[in-house]
Amino acid sequence: MIIGASSFASTLEELIAEVDSVELYIPKMGLYEGRELQHDRVEAVKDVLSTSSGITSVHAPYYADAQTYPKPLRVDTAHMNGSDFKLIEESIEIAAYFQSNVMVVHPGLVGNDRQGSFDKMVDNLKRLAGFAEEHGIVLGLENKEGTAPGNLCCEAAELVKAVEKVDSGNLGVTFDVGHANLTSGGDSGLVRAFMEMVREWVVHVHVHDNMGVWTGEYDGDIHMAPGTGTVDLSVIGELGYGGIHNLEVFSIEDVISGRERLLAL
Repeated sequence: MIIGASSFASTLEELIAEVDSVELYIPKMGLYEGRELQHDRVEAVKDVLSTSSGITSVHAPYYADAQTYPKPLRVDTAHMNGSDFKLIEESIEIAAYFQSNVMVVHPGLVGNDRQGSFDKMVDNLKRLAGFAEEHGIVLGLENKEGTAPGNLCCEAAELVKAVEKVDSGNLGVTFDVGHANLTSGGDSGLVRAFMEMVREWVVHVHVHDNMGVWTGEYDGDIHMAPGTGTVDLSVIGELGYGGIHNLEVFSIEDVISGRERLLAL
């Protein structure tokens, strides 16, 4: 198991001192002015990371209707235009530049026609997976939380169906145990069943905690430190995945405590 943490948890300098991998969370790294990538800022990130022997992963832009998310970087993978493809393809290029190997992508929105949106998402992911193959990157399609049903791929079956339909060695699953916990209402047995269904396709793992129920704050997706909510972390141990387990938490203190929880599995 490789333990990492999202770049939104703290400074890169603090993170590389505590974990073996950093997930470069593109939407909140200040790399863009509007939709224009600032290459000097990418180089500044490289300078910091060059002081570490750790590895990286990348989290691509996605759709979020929240004040804290930069509007120019919203991308709904079920409804993409040319500018959207450019943005995600730039993230793939950034991942290749940092030799990240894995990049997280979100499923799209259901919209007014679930099947139509799903089919468009699959087509878009086929194009992105082809671009990722050219750059040596594997995409991990992340399961979203069932407490926000406007998203596709909250349920394991739909997530697996999408990956199977894309049918590319460059698209797998980012298993988000916190999201699975919300989809399963905090029932560890259902989370375990979810994990078993996606196990074969897992290329990346996200770890954070919550109370397993909807709340008015981010639909319950509050990204607490592992061990402080209802997520049964033994599911992660049973998964037995040897790659990156990225702690998606909001402070260096939660990174450190989360790391210790994972090491104890």
